[in-house]
Amino acid sequence: MDEFENYSREQLVAYIKSLKNQNTQLLQTVVKNDTNKKQLRRKTSKPFDFDKCKYRHVLLKFFYLGWDYDGYVTQEDTSNTVEHFIFKALIKTCLIKNRSTSNYHRCGRTDKGVSAFSQVISVDLRSKSENIEDELNYCKMLNSVLPASIQFTAWCPVGNNFSARFDCRRRTYKYFFPKGNLDVRAMTIAAKYLEGTHDFRNFCKMDVNNGVVEFVRCILSIDFSSFNEGCHSDDSVYVMTVTGNAFLWHQIRYIFGILILIGQHKEKPEIILELLDVTSNPRKPDYHLASEIPLNLYDCYYDKIDWIYDQKSLKVVASKLQEMWTFSEINCFPKTGKTNRKV
Repeated sequence: MDEFENYSREQLVAYIKSLKNQNTQLLQTVVKNDTNKKQLRRKTSKPFDFDKCKYRHVLLKFFYLGWDYDGYVTQEDTSNTVEHFIFKALIKTCLIKNRSTSNYHRCGRTDKGVSAFSQVISVDLRSKSENIEDELNYCKMLNSVLPASIQFTAWCPVGNNFSARFDCRRRTYKYFFPKGNLDVRAMTIAAKYLEGTHDFRNFCKMDVNNGVVEFVRCILSIDFSSFNEGCHSDDSVYVMTVTGNAFLWHQIRYIFGILILIGQHKEKPEIILELLDVTSNPRKPDYHLASEIPLNLYDCYYDKIDWIYDQKSLKVVASKLQEMWTFSEINCFPKTGKTNRKV
């Protein structure tokens, strides 16, 4: 202290600056060493030993907003698919070792831009307990590493041979659209002609490269209803609901494209009967393909399946959806400060 009493003001300031620099360098050295230790631990840590794990074959139910993805199925030329993110999450959480050994099946495949409220997959997942109540929280684990636009909502244990694709009894799609000046009554009349078992080759895109040479499918029901209950004005939203055992490539989008022409009185409802007669009309007309954005895989139905929901996980999912909805609503406001809701 006697030494500092003889220091001038400038000398004291210089000494304090020197101490500060020393402390900064020391702190940087400590942080660097700590980072190096963590990286070394990661490199030297043992890989997850899947051979010691038990497995459970399960169904997983999830939703995705497909607008920003290049379709559901994994593709060679892009990683921006829903399935890519699903497997990335399954591997990151160590629920599976890899895809080839996971006994994986999907209920259906959706095109670029198409969404799903209830897509289902079957897969073998790592298990910690034979007791379902003590099982891993699969939905919570996967949702924590998935984008907010892809989230799991439920799971169910099933037999080892159960397939999300082949054991699905029926699938329901919904197509949302603004009523505008469309004649929904005429569209409904035309849609009823599509119910039942028919050859739908004039209502789909040929997929012969994937071995699809059979075009007979069964539509169990197809109807129209107002999405805004009690509202039937021109700017109200309607929904076409289609339920069937299975569907062809682009089948629903082609069906709705033709129904739009009927609703605009550019075609008569009976055009459906002509197109179903593949003997008289063996070549599909070049009709407009409806937009993929309003299409949604709404439900996949299975016999004797009791879905397991975790309420805490669902609250987190609902919160993420609320956040996305809020951002979307704010983003709809132009610079004038008024929302533009007219479609």
